[in-house]
Amino acid sequence: MGAPKHKVMINVDLGEGYGNFKCGPDEDLIQMVDHANVACGFHAGDPLIMQQTVALCKQHKVAIGAHPGLPDIQGFGRREIKMSPEELTAMVRYQVGALKAFLDAEDLPLHHVKPHGVLYGMMYRDKETCRAVYSGVPKGVRVFGLAGTYHEEVAKELGLPFTAELYGDVKYNADKTLVIDRKKKPWTPEETQKHIRAQVENSSVTAVNGQDINLPIGDNEVSLCCHSDSPGCIEIVKAARIIIDEFNKKTFG
Repeated sequence: MGAPKHKVMINVDLGEGYGNFKCGPDEDLIQMVDHANVACGFHAGDPLIMQQTVALCKQHKVAIGAHPGLPDIQGFGRREIKMSPEELTAMVRYQVGALKAFLDAEDLPLHHVKPHGVLYGMMYRDKETCRAVYSGVPKGVRVFGLAGTYHEEVAKELGLPFTAELYGDVKYNADKTLVIDRKKKPWTPEETQKHIRAQVENSSVTAVNGQDINLPIGDNEVSLCCHSDSPGCIEIVKAARIIIDEFNKKTFG
């Protein structure tokens, strides 16, 4: 498939604590990323955490996106829940609207929307689920998703700008879908670097069955996702930043 045709960015899920419970080292990660996906209260996050996360992003000039998930705090949005299309649309609109209120208070734009966890997987497996979720996204707002799936197809049908995601700390199935673990597993530095470098430099990756697969990112803008709840997430994002900066400088000057 060849290398991406646009500069590669990095996005990380932030604000995924709840009350007194902290999830990831947001203050350390924010310094190394371009885009933040802010939890909106259904799988994680609460009003104070959302407010603090938006302020943190503003301080570091990081673009902010909404990260709506299924209503499952205990399962961290990684357990499937059957919901009607109407419920899905309203749920997404509700969460995006909540974040938008905090952005308005800081005079900041909503950069994108990226669904969280198992909802993301439900969307690339089922077109009507994807359509219902994207129907809750404000008109003209960019969505982040998995290229070559219903994510991209439905976004284009609805006129939503689309950014193709790569993954720094998630493995791929042979059918180019993601292995969504409820609890993230650790990576060795060697695994991390190989996994990221192949995607960034060649738009390819080794699937869990050992097969090398091409990722159909096409002409889309590209952002590599890392997770704040992954073991060793700081080192993963550091490795991604080095590889991506080298690629962007070499390819785009």
